Amino acid sequence: MSLRTTILAASAVLALGACSRGNDTTQTGAANGSDLGATGMATATPTATAPASGGQSFANTAAASDAFEIETSRLALTNASSPAIKRYAQAMIDAHEASTAKLKTVAAGLSPAIQPVATLSADQQQTMESLRAAKGSAFDSAYVAAQSAAHQQTLDVLKAYAASGDVPALKTFAQGLVPTVTAHLNMAKGLKA
Repeated sequence: MSLRTTILAASAVLALGACSRGNDTTQTGAANGSDLGATGMATATPTATAPASGGQSFANTAAASDAFEIETSRLALTNASSPAIKRYAQAMIDAHEASTAKLKTVAAGLSPAIQPVATLSADQQQTMESLRAAKGSAFDSAYVAAQSAAHQQTLDVLKAYAASGDVPALKTFAQGLVPTVTAHLNMAKGLKA
């Protein structure tokens, strides 16, 4: 298996592993064939589209990862019982909103420009549903596990794309995020649920 195929497969796995479900489809993202759920995040809808380029696939994966982190962390602000987890959640919201803004800026500056699409995977959607149903210490444990898994997946994808991605500006973006995501992963692993 070539390195490019490995990166694309890892991107697909990350996109699938970090998504959340939004059952309420109040707005439609007609341009990308997805629906925007109650959270404003795109949720997967079956469409017949051409496979995304490596850069587009990476941008979509990064956007979905950020969207998952933001939405699960918003849930943590209301459902978690631990003050430390709530502090971590706010830090994740701030960091991933900044990451999304930077990704959009980098992607818009490409020629041709790339539009990151934050379509969450079925696994991410399932995790969101589980977190929505949990409260207190049960939520804390599930959130910490979800954060650890999602940050590890994101780190793997960032490292792979930084090493052999097909768009230089996105490779630089990926490399720049590796230390931040590593720190987030270490923080998640250090949380007491």
